[in-house]
Amino acid sequence: MEHSADSAPVLVVLTTVANEDDAARLATALVERRLVACVNVLPGVRSIYRWQGAVQDDRELLLLAKTTAARLDDVTAALTALHPYEVPEIVALEAASVAPAYAAWLRDAVGA
Repeated sequence: MEHSADSAPVLVVLTTVANEDDAARLATALVERRLVACVNVLPGVRSIYRWQGAVQDDRELLLLAKTTAARLDDVTAALTALHPYEVPEIVALEAASVAPAYAAWLRDAVGA
């Protein structure tokens, strides 16, 4: 894995939204605040889940936000505050391998 003791691991944070406007608003806010380096917005996600006792089947957009472990608490707080869902998906996955140049750019972009 590409990280040293004094550099935070790279994470990919997943969240979903119902529409393009919410996706753009969240992605822009996270990047502008330097909480994440980049957000990929993937349309065409079909989510099947249980909510309030019923199975739901919805079309959503998946956001893949790249950040560091050092910024995760701030990313989580921002998503919780800005997300339109009552209970937003916020799942962080540690990257097993990251190209050194990309990792350096990402850490610089988020200031960590």
